[in-house]
Amino acid sequence: MLIGVLGPVAAWDATGTPLPLKGPRHRAVLARLAVARGRVVPLGVLIDDLWEIPPARAAGSVRTFVADLRRVLETGKPHEVLVTEGPGYALRAETDADRFTRLAGPERDAGPGRTLEVSGEGLDLWRGPAYGEFTDEPWARAEAERLTELRHALTERRAETLLAAGRPADAVPGLRAHAAGQPWREDAHRLLALALYRSGRQADALEVIRGFRERLADDLGLDAGPELSGLEAAILRRDPVSGPGDRDVLAATAAAYQRAGGALTRTRLESAAALAGSLALGGGSGLPEAMSQRLAAIEAASRLDDPVAVARVIAGFAVPAIWTRPDDPALAARIVAAASRTLAELPDGAEPLRARLLATIALESRGTSGTRPREAAERAETIARRLGDPALLLFALAGTWMQSFWRTGLAGVRDDLGQEIVTLAARHGLPDFEILGRLVRMQALGALGDFAAAGEQARTLEELSRAGERPGVTVFTTWFRAMDAVADGRDTSGEGYRHASSLLEGCGMPGVARGLPPLALLCLRVWRRDPASGFGDGTGWGPYRPWARPHLLLAAARRDEAARALRECPDPPPGVLAEALWCLTARAAVVLDDGFVARAAREALLPASGEIAGAASGMLTAGPVRDYLDDMDRTDVRGP
Repeated sequence: MLIGVLGPVAAWDATGTPLPLKGPRHRAVLARLAVARGRVVPLGVLIDDLWEIPPARAAGSVRTFVADLRRVLETGKPHEVLVTEGPGYALRAETDADRFTRLAGPERDAGPGRTLEVSGEGLDLWRGPAYGEFTDEPWARAEAERLTELRHALTERRAETLLAAGRPADAVPGLRAHAAGQPWREDAHRLLALALYRSGRQADALEVIRGFRERLADDLGLDAGPELSGLEAAILRRDPVSGPGDRDVLAATAAAYQRAGGALTRTRLESAAALAGSLALGGGSGLPEAMSQRLAAIEAASRLDDPVAVARVIAGFAVPAIWTRPDDPALAARIVAAASRTLAELPDGAEPLRARLLATIALESRGTSGTRPREAAERAETIARRLGDPALLLFALAGTWMQSFWRTGLAGVRDDLGQEIVTLAARHGLPDFEILGRLVRMQALGALGDFAAAGEQARTLEELSRAGERPGVTVFTTWFRAMDAVADGRDTSGEGYRHASSLLEGCGMPGVARGLPPLALLCLRVWRRDPASGFGDGTGWGPYRPWARPHLLLAAARRDEAARALRECPDPPPGVLAEALWCLTARAAVVLDDGFVARAAREALLPASGEIAGAASGMLTAGPVRDYLDDMDRTDVRGP
């Protein structure tokens, strides 16, 4: 038995014969369970994921789908493939994604022959986009992106192996197809150009580089990275070009460190945390992997029964964050728990470590309510200022910024904070924190309506990004330009948002990416008083679905359901999108004549009356907050 998700969702028996899976809902249930990778998916989650607006008998329908799937998939003992556990179901069968993940994992000391064999076997498993027709569903997107990124990495590893083995011509066909499908992936085009050049095709290599550079400049307003520019210069000079093996110095060093053996000492764990920090700063697929490795190092250190050692491992990951929704809330909560335990056990006198633990709690508690994280940020900043350590103070200020969203209308405070971070970081040569400070200023100035000054920050950010090899920064600056065009009326349809959305794929920041593209378009429509129609049941709203739902139901002329959905809508969490989400709530309350919700929205938005809703994100806008306050003031909203 094999379940196929590396392409259209399918299943085969032990002989390789395809099994009939009936209709799209049956395949959706199977795909949703496959995404969970053996974990139980509660019935309620299945219902929410299968339907934007569930039908009355949704639970019975899901049970019917599961029963139909069991008749097809289970030829032996009943309920051993689709298992009922507690409140839901779990899939206990191998998928082609499981096989591919094993094959895509790097083998220690594998030679070129073995690498080519394994990579060929893994890539041959793919029949199309991961999860087929469900690849854009919010519940499938993260897993599909993980598998796709592994596929890209394996394709490039295979090409690098061929180049290192002196077989550049053999690498060209696979790289040609890879680059064609990844128009913005610089490594794909760099490797293709290198393979062509080493095959004696100088003109073709230059054409690849120049075509990529032109697309990048024309479509995104960006410059190519230093590696590609250096390759072009070398080709023009007809210099010999070093191969991708030179890029494996870090991997070789890490492998040698690992082969040295020995117990998980404090030094080795601190090194692992620092390496995870470097991996996170590189962006892309490295970011989620870095967070996972960071947690693993913290939990390994916790077994040493040495709170100072644990604190040093936690402190070794000194990476600022710029988004107020965590990429992995469960992982963030475990880091907060570990930092809190260690803080309570830390001996007197370890004040720098105490400040870093407090700042970590503030950073990793992003998007949560309550006063404890804010108090942690204040304590961290107080200690850091007293000690006079600029690096420590910058990390503490990053925590202060993350906790500066406890109410709306604090953009001016954040701009001042961003200016202090920029000044301090530039003075002491800490570019990653200068990037943080300028991102904070870009967001805050946008919220204050000063888009010209925010644009200056964006331009400087792109210069810093190129110099420091921080590709993730361009995600934010590209989205800022799309928002700027919407805010001043140059883009009335949100076309720039659609274009900027392409950068979210594979950016390694699911906390940013999930639900952002449709939310940006919805905010524009609500601001313009246009109906929220045309999104479709398959739209990936992610965490923003509760605030979108009343507008979607109103567009479908289902007013009573929209009124119930509005009453069920929670208060927006603290963060860069709080004002935008409150404005969506306010507009729905006015349309539905719900005075209770309107009063809550008005109270929340009043401190931000002079700000631009949503622009605190630097990525989208719902227009001036004043528009929504005036709307509520003009309307005699009574409600139940």
